Amino acid sequence: MKIAYLVTKADPIGGAQIHVRDLAVAMRGQGHLPTVITSGSGPFIDDLRAWEIPVRVLRHLSAPIHPLRDLLALREIRGVLLELRPDLVAAHSSKAGILGRLAARSLEVPVVFTVHGWAFTPGIPQSQAAVYRRLERFVGPLARKIITVSEFDRRLSLEARIVAENRVVTVHNGMPDISPALRADPARTPVRLVMVARFGAQKDHPTLLHALAGLQHHPWELDLIGEGPLMKQTERLAATLGLDGRVRFLGQRMDVDQILADAQVSVLITNWEGFPLSILEAMRAGLPVVASSVGGIEESVRDGETGYLVPRGAVEPLRGRLERLLTDPGLRLRLGGNGRTFYEQHFTLGHTVAKTLAVYRDVLSAARAGQAERGEREIIRERG
Repeated sequence: MKIAYLVTKADPIGGAQIHVRDLAVAMRGQGHLPTVITSGSGPFIDDLRAWEIPVRVLRHLSAPIHPLRDLLALREIRGVLLELRPDLVAAHSSKAGILGRLAARSLEVPVVFTVHGWAFTPGIPQSQAAVYRRLERFVGPLARKIITVSEFDRRLSLEARIVAENRVVTVHNGMPDISPALRADPARTPVRLVMVARFGAQKDHPTLLHALAGLQHHPWELDLIGEGPLMKQTERLAATLGLDGRVRFLGQRMDVDQILADAQVSVLITNWEGFPLSILEAMRAGLPVVASSVGGIEESVRDGETGYLVPRGAVEPLRGRLERLLTDPGLRLRLGGNGRTFYEQHFTLGHTVAKTLAVYRDVLSAARAGQAERGEREIIRERG
């Protein structure tokens, strides 16, 4: 099967890029022929090439809505697809999903769109959400199937009337396993907390820092991994709260697995999400997770069993959950162990690849059946 994976940007590396990379590598390992189409540069493209995955880099594809650039990107995507002639287009992320569906449909190539969190999910500014909701209603029917990475997003698509229920399916994200040497020791003290998240409007670093400001009588350190436009502002807030000596801003890192192995608690405080891979990375390492109860997060974090869920923007509940973990090594060990087991049972890459491949095959089978039916009708017309 020739598969064209389309994702909007190569940088910064986020859940969609990691998901596409892991799927492409797994599909190649099973004898399929993936090619990744994206824009930009950086470690994501380098990583794909190291795995010998062909990459096509576009000039005009970008995330913000820009009519002229978007038309140029649409023409560019269509040109690449004409050259590659894939059996299937697998589009990921909002802009690539919209333009990819339009380009693939114009060439009569079946397309599957994977949603890594709708651009109209609760928490996104209403004006922006309204625009993307209308766009998704327009292009939604162009996909043979829509994969949502959380049940929350599947329900959201039905409520927004994007597509019929039989055309949207949930396939939870999954991740390849790590070596036992990269398993964390949650019981170790002093506690090192870690949050892997871009510094932007989506993530809520301020709530985390305000919660920790009330826990300075406990020994702890915090590693913040990621980059983004709000990084300097967050550094200033940490200094204002007297936390600058206990918070490390590590930037974008390619050794996240090792940093998690050295941590005791993983945190994801955020305003909206689909089904974040950073939580699966933490569970895979055997860490307890404290996260905001938004999007599909409650499908991976079981409150009181693998970690804790807190309301969005709630400083006091977050502080209470963190203090409980900071002061109880046995609790950290138990929740982290439960998280590791939950990962093994539901969120390995093997689970995701098998379910995704089943969707691809179903879509191709239906497309070929449709082509055969149209061919038969054409023959009947010619004979008639």
